[in-house]
Amino acid sequence: MLKFDTRNKKPALYNILAISVVTVIILALLLKDGETHSLGVSLVFSVYIVISLVILAMAFVGQIHYNPYSYNTIYYMGFMLFLLFVLITQLYLTVQIIRYPDTFGTKQILFALLNSAKNYLFLTFPFLLVFSIALCVSNISLIRHEGRRLVNILGIILSFLIVAGALCLFGFDYYIAGREDRHMVLNLCLNLCSAMYLYFECMLIGAIVADIIAARYEPERDKDFLIILGCGIRKDGTPTPLLKGRVDCALSFYRKQKQETGKDLIFVTSGGQGPNEVISESASMKAYLMEQGIPEKKIIEEDRSTSTFENMKFSKEKIWAVNPEGKVAFATTNYHVFRGGLYARRVKMRAVGMGARTRWYFWPNASVREFVGLLTEHRGKQILVFGGMLAIYTVLTFLCFAR
Repeated sequence: MLKFDTRNKKPALYNILAISVVTVIILALLLKDGETHSLGVSLVFSVYIVISLVILAMAFVGQIHYNPYSYNTIYYMGFMLFLLFVLITQLYLTVQIIRYPDTFGTKQILFALLNSAKNYLFLTFPFLLVFSIALCVSNISLIRHEGRRLVNILGIILSFLIVAGALCLFGFDYYIAGREDRHMVLNLCLNLCSAMYLYFECMLIGAIVADIIAARYEPERDKDFLIILGCGIRKDGTPTPLLKGRVDCALSFYRKQKQETGKDLIFVTSGGQGPNEVISESASMKAYLMEQGIPEKKIIEEDRSTSTFENMKFSKEKIWAVNPEGKVAFATTNYHVFRGGLYARRVKMRAVGMGARTRWYFWPNASVREFVGLLTEHRGKQILVFGGMLAIYTVLTFLCFAR
């Protein structure tokens, strides 16, 4: 079982840079005399990918131990999937070189690597189509229950972009295949766009995995404070089923901790009063907790927040006023755990989350939201990734079409 928040040092990937330099030196030595060393090149590159995958897997586990509510968790999982696709191609090439050593040379290796992203895009299109349809259906259900807000139509927009983008790439490939000159620039554009598309696909899957891991985790039962994140209440001031689920999740954890360890905790009900609400969400949750037998002295109200970020910011102020060294957990709905933890870390509060179950149609939109957040909040990393892809595919294209 993965343990959350058990280390203080962030995992680093400097060793991948080191083995990259070593690999480049070895490949340069193999090719410096101008002779063909196809099998040696293929084996060296395969070993490099395997080692990189192992390092990324260790970094992924280390990131969860350090801080699971980080976009780095998505990055590591996404790049692992991307490298896995490359490794499958590379192993296929190695087998072909062993079987046909006289006909399968360095040029064939380069062409296979150049076209690998495009090939995997075509192979995974059925999955993308099914996912897009399911995402669109789930968002239609979400709109029916939650209304037409921008955040609720992200999935529909992404579904359209996924299918339309793949069809455009298919058409582009057909156009290039029909040209006699097989123009180098057109091939570069096709393969680079395919690689970026595959990269986005891997990152989207990484976001889904990160959401699931965060939602299914059960915090250790040693907590001093338990924040309950608010959401809408009914017209009479009682919790909605969604909010009631969060409070019940918190109560279940509290009772298990009390039974297993004998340790008590303090509830922090976090949520302000909306324009159409008779009382604050915090007061509504407090009343419900007291109905369930929780003493008033064991409840701290935080009734100023209007967003998840403010939930964490103002709850931290309340907690630190009592015990800045206390261990903190938070309860929310399962699809919201990753985002809650993300904001907790942004306010410099180490808190682990637990998720109450909810309806299926919330999940796809939540993963899309984290995926969009990854792209928009880490623009510098995206530029670096795309710049690296452009450089790699430019070099590969030049080597493949050089006479």
